[in-house]
Amino acid sequence: MDIQDEYRSLLEQENRELPESQDTYFSKVKNSKLYLATFVSVLGPLSFGFVLGYSSPAIPDLTTIDDPHLRLNDDQASWFGSIVTLGAMVGGLLAGWMVERIGRKLSLMFSSLPFVFGFTIIIAARSVWMLYLGRALTGFASGIASLVVPLYISEMAHERVRGTLGSCVQLMVVLGIMGVYLAGLFLDWRWLAICSSIPPTLLLVCMCFMPETPRFLLSRGKQREAEEVLRYLRGPDAPVEYECDRIKEAFDEECSSFQMSDLKEAHVYKPLAIGILLMIFQQMSGINTIMFYAENIFEQAHFKESDLASLIVGVIQVVFTAVAALIMDKAGRKILLIISGVAMAISTTAMGVYFYLVSTPEGGVHTDMSWLALASVAVFIAGFALGWGPVPWLIMSEIFPVKVRGVGSSLCVLTNWSLAFIVTKTFQDMMKSLTRAGTFWLFACMCILNVIFTMVFVPETKGKTLEQIEQTFRESSDQ
Repeated sequence: MDIQDEYRSLLEQENRELPESQDTYFSKVKNSKLYLATFVSVLGPLSFGFVLGYSSPAIPDLTTIDDPHLRLNDDQASWFGSIVTLGAMVGGLLAGWMVERIGRKLSLMFSSLPFVFGFTIIIAARSVWMLYLGRALTGFASGIASLVVPLYISEMAHERVRGTLGSCVQLMVVLGIMGVYLAGLFLDWRWLAICSSIPPTLLLVCMCFMPETPRFLLSRGKQREAEEVLRYLRGPDAPVEYECDRIKEAFDEECSSFQMSDLKEAHVYKPLAIGILLMIFQQMSGINTIMFYAENIFEQAHFKESDLASLIVGVIQVVFTAVAALIMDKAGRKILLIISGVAMAISTTAMGVYFYLVSTPEGGVHTDMSWLALASVAVFIAGFALGWGPVPWLIMSEIFPVKVRGVGSSLCVLTNWSLAFIVTKTFQDMMKSLTRAGTFWLFACMCILNVIFTMVFVPETKGKTLEQIEQTFRESSDQ
């Protein structure tokens, strides 16, 4: 075809797309099948959200249940909630190996099995250890899904919708959390586990009909299959040979597999450092502790129904994560991180002020200042959902070179889940040693560092192909 020859000629002459060729190409692209594949894949994060939210409505049931073999004390309830993060660490490590060996599609299908098995063990539990095992398995599956799904979407999507589709990962997580909170108003812990097993079951069935990513197929030398997948994802009229050649050229430049010696190369260690630090800053912003303390704050502000408090938190998360998804490819990743970090710094500072005033001996401050606590929680959750919730996962899936994509993503997921466990487990100790006000002021300092780090080190990836992002790091390394 003439238009394909034109594109190939442009590619050979410029080694990158000209704006005119991009507009011509995308005018022929149809995204319906891409949206379908994305929708199926984000059943993984939806399952992940159900796992994260399950402990909140289930623990009150399990701490008051008549069966002494299943009744949880305070320490057991704490482990029931947090053992998920330990399972996710192992899952994240394994997922980095899996995506390179068996591919993105099969890895995602595999993740659905421990989801289903874990909830099945919880449903059939006859002892506390069965509850622990079920939670650990669902955490293991969550660790795999949290790595594979962003990678799967980023390698399928083109640069004009990659931000929006990548943000759907976090959107489905918070939808899952809100969904399990809502279901928990009507269902006991066993029926809630049955309900939570539905999304991963659908994931396993539906992924059978979805394609492998074209980039993984090209990395295995399967160009014909990659072109067929691109034609499925971009529509029958799109000249996909143009995009396939562009991706293949990047693989030809970097055909070797990852070696430890590659960490000496700046275009490898720079994105790896950025990805890991993004995950550290995300967890050190205090999101898990804010979520942990939110119900207490709502109760202190005369919201006696803790279920209602959880639902309000869930709604705020969903709304602002959806806003982030809608504007991600227009506003850009970097500006959303900055706005998000500023909002979180202000809200955690205000939270510290609230706790400082509450701790003073003067009477009446607790009631008078309850509005400050409520506003701070709302602003923090909205700010996190707008940027630091979805963007680190999106950038993680975009910035790594081909040969370190699995290893780099695995290290990022391991870092995220490790910090989540550490911060959650040490939160009460921090509150005692630093006081409640000091703890939230520490989080405010971390949020300020988030903003500085973003402004100085985080690259803008909006509107760039994965190959262009990789080339940007190579060029900066050569300077």
